[in-house]
Amino acid sequence: MAQVLIVDDSPTEIHILTTILQKLGHSVQTANNGEEGVARAKELKPDLILMDVVMPGMNGFQATRQISKDPATSHIPIIIVTTKDQETDRVWGLRQGARDYVTKPVEEVVLVQKLKELLGG
Repeated sequence: MAQVLIVDDSPTEIHILTTILQKLGHSVQTANNGEEGVARAKELKPDLILMDVVMPGMNGFQATRQISKDPATSHIPIIIVTTKDQETDRVWGLRQGARDYVTKPVEEVVLVQKLKELLGG
């Protein structure tokens, strides 16, 4: 069982992702924006982070870069989960330090596969 941090400003998306993760037996923590996501990552040291991109204040690309560059949190794999489906967005997200990139609406089978790859489950 892993601890997963969901960083997303949409209650609907948080609900969908939480349902998928809890069904797999993972525990879920949430943050509603990039700043809170960075702070919670440092505080919780989760096993994985699911990061939205389009959020008020610090966006998901900026938060991903901060988390992946900080020695205290750089080991935490991040999957960007976003509506931004352009190849340039995907490449940019991975360059910020994300390990993977999933577009919304999230397909459960796709997310489950990526979780298995990153969590070794």
